[in-house]
Amino acid sequence: MITNIYIDGFNLYFSALRKSPNKWLNPEKLFTLLFPDDTIKRIKYFTARVKPRPDDPGQPVRQSTYLRALATVPSIEIIFGHYRSYAKWLPTAQSVRSGKKLKFVEVIKTDEKGSDVNLAAHLMSDAFKKDFEQGVVVSNDSDLVEPVRFVHDELGLRVGIANAYQYPGKSLTDNADFFRLIRQGVLAASQFPDTLTDKIGTFAKPGNW
Repeated sequence: MITNIYIDGFNLYFSALRKSPNKWLNPEKLFTLLFPDDTIKRIKYFTARVKPRPDDPGQPVRQSTYLRALATVPSIEIIFGHYRSYAKWLPTAQSVRSGKKLKFVEVIKTDEKGSDVNLAAHLMSDAFKKDFEQGVVVSNDSDLVEPVRFVHDELGLRVGIANAYQYPGKSLTDNADFFRLIRQGVLAASQFPDTLTDKIGTFAKPGNW
């Protein structure tokens, strides 16, 4: 089947890659392995540019290098949301558990905005245009239930969920045709080469990943 892949980049990172050695991931290779009988037409990767943190100032450089690697694959399109950090007062867990007067601390909270909406919009737009026979949503975000349901029920197209959660969200899988578990073994087999070349020149996988 002609298949389009819609990846929530942060959801994939935190569910499968953050604590693994497989961050240098080539999504085209991954989904070719996961769907060997299908034709991967296009892969849409939804993310936002991160900002440096005091405990990890090199995070934006590593992300930029990875995005550069993704851009070497013609089938991959990167769609950006935005990332924000802000100060917020929150109650401490201890004070909540105690049932007494709440004690608050000021924390730096970070949110990624836009990827779920962008993913839903592209999935539905491509479905209306009959750009695929099968769509695969790489996420575990229950906010995507309605677009998945709509593509399946209203437009009559096959749509599946793929993620690294052993127990994926039931609301998503109940509205999809299938679920495909992304295991560490297939991630390890789907890495970019340590060095890549684009129109700017040769670059390498970040050394401290």
